[in-house]
Amino acid sequence: MPEVAVAAAYLQPIAPVGGSVAWSALVAVLPLLSMLVLLAVFRVKSHAAAAAALVVALVLAVVVYEMPPLSAVSAGLEGAAFGVFPIMWTVLGAVWVYRLTVESGHFDVLTRAFARVSPDPRILTIVIAFLFGALLEAVAGFGTPIVVSTVVLIGAGLPPVRAAAAALLANSVVTPLGVMGTPILTMSKVSEIPVEEIGPVVARQVCLLAVFVPLLLVAVVGGARGVRQVWPAALVVGVAFGSAQFLCASYLAVGLSNIAAAAAGLLALLVLLRVWTPQSVAARRAPERAYDTPRHTVEAFAPYALIVVVFLLTRTGPIEAVLAHTTVPFSWPGLDVRTASGDVPAAETFTFNPLTAPGTLVFAAGLVSIAVLRVQVGDAARCLAAAVVQLRWSFATVTAVLALAYVMNLSGQTATIGQFLAGAGAAFALLSPLLGWLGVVVTGSNTASNAMFGNLQVSAAQQAGSNPTVLVAGNMAGGSAGTPIALQNLALVSSVKGLAGRDGLLLRRLWPISLAAVALLAVLVWLQTTDVLSWMVV
Repeated sequence: MPEVAVAAAYLQPIAPVGGSVAWSALVAVLPLLSMLVLLAVFRVKSHAAAAAALVVALVLAVVVYEMPPLSAVSAGLEGAAFGVFPIMWTVLGAVWVYRLTVESGHFDVLTRAFARVSPDPRILTIVIAFLFGALLEAVAGFGTPIVVSTVVLIGAGLPPVRAAAAALLANSVVTPLGVMGTPILTMSKVSEIPVEEIGPVVARQVCLLAVFVPLLLVAVVGGARGVRQVWPAALVVGVAFGSAQFLCASYLAVGLSNIAAAAAGLLALLVLLRVWTPQSVAARRAPERAYDTPRHTVEAFAPYALIVVVFLLTRTGPIEAVLAHTTVPFSWPGLDVRTASGDVPAAETFTFNPLTAPGTLVFAAGLVSIAVLRVQVGDAARCLAAAVVQLRWSFATVTAVLALAYVMNLSGQTATIGQFLAGAGAAFALLSPLLGWLGVVVTGSNTASNAMFGNLQVSAAQQAGSNPTVLVAGNMAGGSAGTPIALQNLALVSSVKGLAGRDGLLLRRLWPISLAAVALLAVLVWLQTTDVLSWMVV
């Protein structure tokens, strides 16, 4: 009886170009370079730049790394599938909930509720840009908090450039934990490190910056005098916000971190304002004083409270056990890959969890919110359709970037780059946040940056003998420092009335702050890989 030939698994080569890691890394980095150049130099749209980079990666996988063509295509399809579910599924649910509050008129109630906390424009900036912005980042993201906060602050009387600068800076420390934890979900998948391990370490990095962001916002809108007059409020909010971010990411649910932080910061501020009053300054224009009943105010906050309740319910023992049975892991067809060390990459397995995915939980909260907000079913369906239209290019970008990441990771291109960067040894930890910063500056997305560099961080860390979790978290924290000067964010905010053509001015004002933040994070991440601060990540 003739023997049946069994196809050998694809073995990832580390140095396919002349046996040289350096030359191979120079070739392997071409997909990333092509995307960065197209975005930053030629101003090509993100989805088109990502698609072009994906083509380059596929060609290199087949021609240089000799990966079977069908396997290379299959790797890209798996990445695109993960981009749709659970990543964009989560984003779609969050944006839908946001649109429901807008449709019902409760979003205006929400903004007025925040604006009534204090008439002081400096404290109002903390409340709207930092706390309200964190809430929006938790359920919308993708630039929504920046634009909305800028518009509300201008309406409250702030000059447009200062309002935009405050919104951009405030958004920085909430993006790594934003959109119900979407950036961390992405990083977990491409790095093969569990969410439960990444989340607490990210929180231990960004929550330290979060403590000082309110002080920075006060300095932007009120100068040194403003800092002297309202520093107690800024410090109290920062400490409460950072502490809640850390505790929620470490012990509850990463996706709820920004909601918990915003609630803790607001509560701390309200308590402080009962015993302390800032030295007042004349506001340029009083914020809107329309009357909202207590019922309307409670309803406005209800969708966000429902998201928290649904997430916590699914973490309880009996419900969690039942839902766990609906998770279906399976081997992605067309892939049979081994790493250089002979291991099977975790990316070969696709996990389909329709009932426990964050997006599904957000949708469940949204369905209840329809009744609470008294939105007609037809209007709710129209909001969902509008959310799909709004996110169409984000869908294209995220799926293309994740397809690119999977092709590079499974073909071995990322491992080659990691092997080369590992030559820096322990000093690579200093570069880790800089990669995340660069990824966010050119793509405008912490999620996209994680997909691009996540596995590279792991590969370099393993080769250098560093803690991979610290470096993937450093990638995300570094990305937060790049948020204020991200090209996409500057373009978005320049669409607001009074800010047309001011993106260059904002860039000049904010880049020193951005560079200082990433430099501080670089030192912090490096120290966390040494005995000096390793206790922070245990």
